[in-house]
Amino acid sequence: MSEPDHSKPEAPPTRRSLIERLRDLGDDPSWREFFDMYWKLIYGAAIKAGLSDQEAEDVVQETVIGVARKMPEFRYEPTVCSFKGWLMHVTRRRIVDRYRRRRSQNIPLAIPTGDTTEDPVLDLPDPTANVLEGIWDEEWRKNLVDVALERVRRRASPKHYQIFHLHAIKGIGVLDVARLAGVSLANVYVTYHRVAKLVKEEVRRLERTSTHG
Repeated sequence: MSEPDHSKPEAPPTRRSLIERLRDLGDDPSWREFFDMYWKLIYGAAIKAGLSDQEAEDVVQETVIGVARKMPEFRYEPTVCSFKGWLMHVTRRRIVDRYRRRRSQNIPLAIPTGDTTEDPVLDLPDPTANVLEGIWDEEWRKNLVDVALERVRRRASPKHYQIFHLHAIKGIGVLDVARLAGVSLANVYVTYHRVAKLVKEEVRRLERTSTHG
């Protein structure tokens, strides 16, 4: 029997297949996958919408609970609404709820990043409102990169990913990376470009599955 080929990365599940698995509320691995993939996206959007750290964490929890409640009757139709747009809509409702709670408690309202209005909640009632949509697009892209980095980290050798991380993420110069990793400058350059290529390929794969469901 031939040895398994670990050189080809396992294809990530499509949004449709993941959503189908989420219908089973007892499918802990699928719900963990959903949470791991999207909690940073939801949290980042809530923070940039002007919420506090604790409020953003609450939005993450409430959004996941909201998704779970919708699963039994939810029908995913990407031609009608993309997964990206649907998740933004669910998150938006939780963000608006948080601002309403602030109003009821007379807590000053923060202004979302890049907005100049006095009352941010006025810009959020429409699921495609420019304020949240702009935030969501930015956070969505950042989240794709974060997920891609994590998947590549799990596949690459620890030393190769460390070299890439030190140079690409930490911004440490190649001379210092070579010294810290105990390798040659050529090794740093080659390793960095190889891992960077894997990250770019993973981002493209995630973009395709996010677009085509």
